[in-house]
Amino acid sequence: MTATIGKLDTIRAANLTIDDADVEAFERDGYLIVRGMFGADDIEAITSAIDAMHARGKIEGCFDATVTNHEDRLDGGKPAPDVLHEDPLLRYPRMMHPHKVDATALRYMLDARIEKVLSRLFDNAPLAAQSMVYWKPAGSRGQALHQDNFYLQVRPGNCIAAWIALDPADRENGGMVVVPGSHRADVLCPEEADLSVSFTNHFVRPPEGLSEVPVDLASGDCLFFGGNLIHGSHPNTSKDRMRRAFIGHYVSYDTEAMSPWYQPLLAMDGSEVKRDVETGGGPCGTVVNAPH
Repeated sequence: MTATIGKLDTIRAANLTIDDADVEAFERDGYLIVRGMFGADDIEAITSAIDAMHARGKIEGCFDATVTNHEDRLDGGKPAPDVLHEDPLLRYPRMMHPHKVDATALRYMLDARIEKVLSRLFDNAPLAAQSMVYWKPAGSRGQALHQDNFYLQVRPGNCIAAWIALDPADRENGGMVVVPGSHRADVLCPEEADLSVSFTNHFVRPPEGLSEVPVDLASGDCLFFGGNLIHGSHPNTSKDRMRRAFIGHYVSYDTEAMSPWYQPLLAMDGSEVKRDVETGGGPCGTVVNAPH
C-alpha cells in the first residue's frame, strides 16, 4: 500500500511554521499544541475512512467490534467472567495500526505537516512506528495516566506522539490530560489502574510536585508529546458526545532499537526501515473488564 501525498498537503506543510519558541516550549513542558493543523476536509477524510473500517465489524490485526466481552480483545485482556454490562468500547474498540489496512490512515500517518513538526522536535528525520484510532463514545471509560515509551522501548532517545483531535476534546467528553514536566523523569513502573474509570490496567503516578492539567482541543488541533510525558484521559461524562482521535507514534531516524510490536518502521516516504529489537514493550496497556 502506498501513501499519496497531494499537492495541497505539501502547500499546507510549507505554510506551517514551527519556530524556536515552539521547540523550547516542547522541551520545557514535554508537549506542544499546534492549533488548526488539520482542516475540515482532512477531518472528513479521516472520519469517513475510519467509519468505513468500523462498519466492517472486524479487521484482523486491527480491531474487533463483534465480541460481547473483553476475552478476545486483540491487544490482550483478562477473560470476563460474564458479559460486560454496556461498555461502549466493546462496540467501538480502539484500532491498532489502521495504516496497514487503509490508504487514508497511511496517508495521514505520513502527512507532510506532521513530518515538518517532528523534524524540528527531533532535530532529525522522523520514522513512523504506529497509527491508532481511539473512539470514545459517551459513557466510556478513560485511559489512566501512562507513558508511551514504556511500551515502545525506544533506544536511544524517545518517541513522540501526534494526537489529532477529530472531534472537540475537552473536560466533558474525556479530553486529554498531561503532566507538564514529567517528561524529565525516567520511564516509571506502573501501578494497577482503577478499572472503573480506565479501560487499561496501567497507572503511572506523577512525581512529587507535578500534577495533571487538562488539554482542551478543537477538531483539527494536533497535540505532540514525548514518550516520557505522563498523560491520559478521564471518562466521557457527556450525554451524547463522541471523542474520536487519530494518533501516530514516531521515533527519530537515529533510533537503534525498539519494541518489535511497532516494526517495521516507515520513513515518511512510505519505505520500510528496520531497527534492532528491544525486548519488552507492547500495545498501550491491556484492555480489561470493568468491575461490576
